[in-house]
Order: sequence, then structure tokens, then C-alpha cells
Amino acid sequence: MFFDTIFTTIGSSTAKIKVYNLNEKNLQISAIGLGGGAESPYSINVQGVLNPNNQFTNVELRAKDSLYIFVEVKVDPLNVNSPVFIEDSIVFLTNGNQQAVKLLAYGQDMVVFKNKKILNDTILSAEKPYLIYGDLEVDTAKTLTLEPGSKLYFHAGASLVVYGNLIAEGTIIAPILMRGDRTDKLFEEVPYNYVSNQWGGILLLYKEGNHKLNYVRMNSGYVGVYFSNSDRRFRPRLEINNSRIHNFLKYGLVVQNGDVLVTNTEISNTGAYSVFLNGGKHTFIHSTIANYFNSTNILMQPSGKEGNAALMIMELNKILPMESIFQNCVISGSSNEEFQILSRFADRYNGVFTNSYIRKTEPEPIPPMFTDIKWYNLKDTVFVNSYFDREKLEYYNFMLDSLSPARDIGDYNVALQYPTDMNGNSRLEDGKPDAGAYEWIGKTGTP
Repeated sequence: MFFDTIFTTIGSSTAKIKVYNLNEKNLQISAIGLGGGAESPYSINVQGVLNPNNQFTNVELRAKDSLYIFVEVKVDPLNVNSPVFIEDSIVFLTNGNQQAVKLLAYGQDMVVFKNKKILNDTILSAEKPYLIYGDLEVDTAKTLTLEPGSKLYFHAGASLVVYGNLIAEGTIIAPILMRGDRTDKLFEEVPYNYVSNQWGGILLLYKEGNHKLNYVRMNSGYVGVYFSNSDRRFRPRLEINNSRIHNFLKYGLVVQNGDVLVTNTEISNTGAYSVFLNGGKHTFIHSTIANYFNSTNILMQPSGKEGNAALMIMELNKILPMESIFQNCVISGSSNEEFQILSRFADRYNGVFTNSYIRKTEPEPIPPMFTDIKWYNLKDTVFVNSYFDREKLEYYNFMLDSLSPARDIGDYNVALQYPTDMNGNSRLEDGKPDAGAYEWIGKTGTP
């Protein structure tokens, strides 16, 4: 039995083992206990009965019947930065024969923040992960910097709320991780990390903010990045590069009255709009917006996709002039219309959309803002895997399929600015760059 990562002093959820007697006669189990006894970090109870020494004797198991053993683990502080392997066994003694079930876990020390407010410029190192309860709040005009390889685990409802600046500079070999704190499973084949709404999200609320996210992996919260400004005198700025924002109950990226540059980035699987743009200049280059949220009805999400487009450009109710530029991008999802502009004069919107794949019925006539667009066709197979199959244990994979219509349609001159994709693969090697965050290289891999 494997518990994955257990944060020290926190303790695990309760796992269970079912023990069967397949014989025609009752079975007397002389002893059931932990190899480590009372000193073990693990604890067990048998059929709901506790013993402080983790030892049970003369347990009767009737013919063709079964019993449950419930297992938990709680690890004391280890005083080291790296995870430590924690091992024990449940030992059974029956008719002089000994059998054992191994118990395995990784114990990990961490830094705990409870309703923490950062009042000065602060750097969070990658030495230990951070476990966050309540909001981690950055004060006005202060800067929070996350080092490459930083890991932030958020408890239910916890968020990163930034009234200053956020600089999250990961690298391809040391990305920054933001996710919920549950490392156990909802079902045997479904980790909680696959389930949305495990934590809040990132809120960027400084009117003079200058934020950078590079090689950030964030998933399974309520809202991915909420970037908002209500003062028309200011234009905060956000850059998101080489990042993945995946599986959020509401939005992946919300931009309200600010300038944003998004490159080499995947924003995918949200209950509402994956990307919502309103006010400001918005530039997306070599990015993938894909919304197949809960498309296979696997009964693991708290709600289904709301029927909203993957991309919504909302020109109404803005306080800053709007401009949208999409080059070498993929915009797709499980609905037939995943691209929407809401404006008084949508055909004359101040936008430039070039060399991209858009899941939308080809308009007639095509507005001049669109150039070299691949429009949706019912037979299109865009991605390697746009569903989650619990039986085959196949998860979403928004890298391009070998037959994808997004292959080879990118503008070469645009690709020159971003010659490698999010995974570090060359876009220029075959002279025909693909649209989206991932270059097709003849194998699927994992995003």
C-alpha cells in the first residue's frame, strides 16, 4: 500500500485493506500487527477496533467472509529538505505461517503558512514545499518572488492574493508547482489532483502590477489566474510564458483592464471560459486554449462544463481600450463554437488572428481580422487525447495528434521569436512550425 507524499505533522487520509477468507472453514488469525509496533509512524485498526500498540491477537475470520484493516500514517518532522522513504508492514500470523503487506510513503517536511501576509519584498526558496491555509497575501507594492522549483500546496479554499507583484520564474528543469494539498486519491484510478476546486487560485489585484509567470504548472483549483484592475489611469502588466493552467472549476485566465502577453502556454479544461478578456492589450503567441472539461462524464468533477466558449473576448463594460492579437495559436474544445467576441460591432473588433486553428464554424464572409486560419471541421482530431478514460488510465494530453489540422500552419517569422516549444523542442527544424504550445515531434509524451 502506497500513500505517496505525506506532509510531516499533518497525517494522511485513511486507507483500507480488505482481507478475505476463501476457505470453507473459519480462520483463526493468531496475530495482526505492524512490524514497527507502537513506535511505527503508521497506525492500524481492525474492523474499527483500535490498539495503541498496533497489535491484535486471535482475530476470527469466518468462512467465505472478509474483514477491513484501516491504515493511517503520521510522520514527525524529519529536519531534512528532501522527501524521506517511510516503510513498515502489516504482519499476519496464521497457523504458524507469516505473511506481510508492505506500507510505503514519502515523508516531507514543509513550511506552513496560515493566513500569512507578506509585508516586504520576499523570496520563497525551493528548499522545502509550502503548505498554505487561508490566503497567502502580498501587501501593496511589495514583490513576492518564487525561486525555480518552488512547490506551493494549497489547502481547500486557500489562494495566493497579490496586491503587489508576483514573479514566478521557473525553468524547464525546475518548474514552479501550485496545486491542492491532497496527495491521496478520490478513486483508485483518480488522484485528487485530477479533481478541480481543490484550492482557490491566484488573484493579481495591484493597479500598477508587473507580474511574470514562467514555467509554472498550476492545476485543479477554482480559478487559475484572476488579473484585474478597476482604475482606468493604470495598465498593469502580466506575462505568462511556458506555463500550464489546467483543470479549474471556473476560469483559467481572467484579464480585466490590463495588458497580458501569453506565450508557449496551455490553458485548458475549465467549467466556464478558459480565457476571458476584457479591457487592455492581449497578445497570445504559440499558445493552446483547450476546453474539454468533464467531457466524458467521469463523475469526478463537482460540475460539468457550462457551455461557454474556450475563449471569450468581451469588449462591453471595459474601462480600457481593447486590442487582441493571436498568432500561431490553437483554440479548441468539446463544443462546436469555442471562440466568441461580444462587442457592439464584432466584425470590426480591433483584433488580429493569424496562422491559428480555431474551433468555430467558418464565417461568411470572413472578417478582415482573420488571416490564414484553419476553421473547425467535424472530422478534426486535434490533440493526442481530449478525454479522460478511467479504465485505460489515459489522461488529457493536449499535444498535437499526428493528423492534427494545427500542424505546419504557423507563421515561420513568428516562430523565430519562440524557436522552441514549452517542452524545449525545436519549432524550426522542419521549416514548418505548428500552431499551439507544443510542436509535433513524432511521439506523444506528457505535457
